[in-house]
Amino acid sequence: MAETPQAEQEQGGVVQAVPDAESWPEADKWFLREVLPLEAALMLYLSHNWDNKSDLPDLRQEIYARVCEAAQQQLPLSAKAFLFATARNLLIDLVRHKRVVQIEAMADLETLDIASEQPGPEREVAAREDLRAVHAAIARLPPRCQQSVVLRKVEGLSLREIGLRMNISEKTVERHLTEGLRVLAAVLYGESRKGMKP
Repeated sequence: MAETPQAEQEQGGVVQAVPDAESWPEADKWFLREVLPLEAALMLYLSHNWDNKSDLPDLRQEIYARVCEAAQQQLPLSAKAFLFATARNLLIDLVRHKRVVQIEAMADLETLDIASEQPGPEREVAAREDLRAVHAAIARLPPRCQQSVVLRKVEGLSLREIGLRMNISEKTVERHLTEGLRVLAAVLYGESRKGMKP
């Protein structure tokens, strides 16, 4: 951005002439005329939306840099809308960046006390044992009960579909299912084993 509109400026002990504001690029004039008067409102917006107040001057400068860069390409129709949209987008970017876990922090996952979503070896062994027990219990059912239970509980067929497949009535399917599930419960949960085939 161009320098402040003074007739002369001192740099390193040497007085230099500063170009007249009329000769500045249009984007710089637009910035001075449209954006700088909004600084108080911008700082109020930032202070309401950002916790660390010591960051506010840096945030303001970053917003101004983004606005000036965009204005070099094309002047926005509404300076206020563009300024506050830029501020909002910067804050969103910073919040997203804060939420990203650095790769270095993830280098040694075992040092982090985070529970894995994968089942542990004990749970896998227990699940396999349960599956074997269910499979063995189903194998001990009478053939029609076994077929009804598998079609209903494993394949998810309706009573009507099972009846059509087994060529029996829905009422008979329901009776086979009831008997099969009763026997399974007895085998799996240690209830009476009455009704099971040897």
